[in-house]
Amino acid sequence: MVSERIHDIVQIEDDRTGLDVETLRRAIADNLYFLQGRLPETASTNDFYLALAYTVRDRLMSKWLQSTRTYYQPEARVVGYLSAEFLLGPHLENHLINLGIREPICQALRTSGLDLQKLIDQEEEPGLGNGGLGRLAACYMDSLSTLEIPAIGYGIRYEFGIFDQEIRDGWQVEITDKWLQYGNPWEIPRPDFAVNVGFGGYTESYMDSQGHYRVRWVPGQVVKGIPYDTPISGYQVSTVNTLRLWKAEAPESFDFQAFNRGNYYGAVNQKVASENLTKVLYPNDELVQGKELRLEQQFFFVSCSLKDMIRMHLRSGKSLETFHEKFAAQLNDTHPAIAVAELMRLLIDMHQMDWDSAWHVTQNTFAFTNHTLLPEALEKWPIALFGKLLPRHLELILEINYRFLAQVRSHSPSREVLANLSLIDERGDRYVRMANLACVGSHSINGVAALHTELVKSTILKDFYAISPEKFNNKTNGVTPRRWIVQSNPRLAHLISSKIGDGWIRQLDDLQYLADVADGDFRREWQQIKLANKRDLAAHIEQRTGIVVNPTSLFDVQVKRIHEYKRQHLNVLHIITLYNRIKADPDIDIQPRTFIFGGKAAPGYFMAKLMIKLITAVGDVVNHDPDVGDRLKVVFLPDYNVSFGQRVYPAADLSEQISTAGKEASGTGNMKFSMNGALTIGTLDGANVEIRDAVGEDNFFLFGLRTEEVADLKAQGYHPWEVYQGNETLRAVVDQVRSGTFSPGHPDLFRPLTDALLHHDPFMLLADYQSYIDCQDQVSQAYRDPDHWTGMSIWNTLNMGRFSSDRAIREYCQEIWKVSPIRVQLESYNQASAALRV
Repeated sequence: MVSERIHDIVQIEDDRTGLDVETLRRAIADNLYFLQGRLPETASTNDFYLALAYTVRDRLMSKWLQSTRTYYQPEARVVGYLSAEFLLGPHLENHLINLGIREPICQALRTSGLDLQKLIDQEEEPGLGNGGLGRLAACYMDSLSTLEIPAIGYGIRYEFGIFDQEIRDGWQVEITDKWLQYGNPWEIPRPDFAVNVGFGGYTESYMDSQGHYRVRWVPGQVVKGIPYDTPISGYQVSTVNTLRLWKAEAPESFDFQAFNRGNYYGAVNQKVASENLTKVLYPNDELVQGKELRLEQQFFFVSCSLKDMIRMHLRSGKSLETFHEKFAAQLNDTHPAIAVAELMRLLIDMHQMDWDSAWHVTQNTFAFTNHTLLPEALEKWPIALFGKLLPRHLELILEINYRFLAQVRSHSPSREVLANLSLIDERGDRYVRMANLACVGSHSINGVAALHTELVKSTILKDFYAISPEKFNNKTNGVTPRRWIVQSNPRLAHLISSKIGDGWIRQLDDLQYLADVADGDFRREWQQIKLANKRDLAAHIEQRTGIVVNPTSLFDVQVKRIHEYKRQHLNVLHIITLYNRIKADPDIDIQPRTFIFGGKAAPGYFMAKLMIKLITAVGDVVNHDPDVGDRLKVVFLPDYNVSFGQRVYPAADLSEQISTAGKEASGTGNMKFSMNGALTIGTLDGANVEIRDAVGEDNFFLFGLRTEEVADLKAQGYHPWEVYQGNETLRAVVDQVRSGTFSPGHPDLFRPLTDALLHHDPFMLLADYQSYIDCQDQVSQAYRDPDHWTGMSIWNTLNMGRFSSDRAIREYCQEIWKVSPIRVQLESYNQASAALRV
């Protein structure tokens, strides 16, 4: 009897952690039966996916729990990465790769009659970000785990993420992203770590027992923050860090007395109001209600996160005077900047620390990453709104501002400089400037590309740089090769590993060794892989849009958020230029191209939505013109997200990085394209500058005005109408758009776009047009020599080592956070030692 019980114990342990094929089959079957409550014959694809996901999560659990222990080790300094966005992408395949169990899982499913790829495709992608900012945060979390750095990502568990995009009659239509509708097997709620967050109300002063002046905030509303934890695994290491996302709930979800009085709606009113806080990513903030909700969201997750970090610090027996020695908190753009005021409030009001000590802790805890060069993108909040929602924080910000300006004033700056440095914008209506708050309250301020950092220092934050140059540094963005090569492009990953081993997956600089093996046979294999990827994408395009494209054509790709400064409409003008060449001479010898667009426009951004309509309208004409045939095709693939990118980046021949010089902070799509062997056509903007330096001038198609030339032209007086009048080809193209050639039923449809270009053109599109067309002709000529093009493609990939997120995180660790790796010591799960003792 005893031996049978011991056998049962071993069996249970093996089913939770074992990795042989039979054990995995049994574990999947058990999870289907006991967790899903399904028999195989009635189970849906989603049931099988969930059973597999729980099986994989079980195999993460020991690493995850032991990694959590490292947060409490005395020698461990923990990174708290505060971001309003985490665009993670699907989890399942990423964990299979990081755990090194993709093949045994595939075998277990195959012998059970299941297809791994179908289950991978079943996963609903969490749309918890808008674009590059959130995806960067996800890449950095991947690298933090891979480099064995103790870290917690803090954000918001939006019930509805970034909208799903459909294209109807050529227009973007936003569809609710119900990513949680079938459950999320990767998250674990932690209601025991819930915290309360206040809003509104008033403040009152009092004297404490030691006779010190104190302020008490009496909130008018209290919301409960519930943490949901998601594991972030590192590549073939024992570290599994935590992404902790906060959901808002009411402290009391049901008012029984109101219900008994017949007020049935009022009985749940507080629950509805509270849960609206984390209902949706980025509500439309054109209305005051939207602005208020965004500020509430930002304060909510920051307050929850700081209270969580303080709880952990106090639990380890340390005093809050050493909080900054335990936690390094990174502010990912201005969204979490309110953390500066909230940490001061928590230290001074809640833990009775004196001002100077609290300010020392606060400044040495926070570091700030700036992600924009657009002044309008620097968040600021109306004083009246801010004071209504966060009265105590406004008092603290005014005090911080008073002390800061008094210190600066001692160096005799001008009134203009003081006005620029102030945390309060006094010009017209008064606003709280969140970027200024982040700069004053942080010990480090970094840009995200070499050019971007220099422009930050010389433009939007120049006065801060003048008084605190030691705070400023550059950390060029990076992307994880685990997601963007190994997972996205397995054919290429296999080829690379067959030649130089798989060490490059952790040390991307090792790609340079490909230079020693890139002979004729290797180039032919490279070409075959690119063609296979293009065929896969062509099949997907036909399935999603009905458009048939030629996989041997040049795949010219621009996928990114739709915005005027990113200049998707410049790309469209090139398409029309080529179309006109064919119409003028149907027998012209022209390089076949497939133009592939993807990206979402903000729901309230009319011009961006009109740009999508222009792309689809030009495609409708070009794709159906018999004179064109399959020489030109225009495709707008809907619903750009991480899974979309994983299909597109490996298949691209040409990467369009054509923003106006001096407008893009960095970009990361440019890196993903180059890693997968696409060549770049671009301006000297963002990280394009460093990519061109890495791959060499001969392997990068450069066009357009430089940043200083853009500034000079604007200073001299830029007149786009004169450019239009002076270029016959450009004039013909713009006139076609203006006159309704691509919108015959609505001839004035695109007038807002063309009028903006002809009379304003703030992003210098017409100024760069001819340079862009000439450069595109060079691209076509280069593509006609496949061997030379393949050599440039290989050269792009093997020089991408510096654009790994691992490199970026190492620099953050060494130069900003001062944190070191902590090796996680695994203890095998033992059922007897884990047994409950009662």
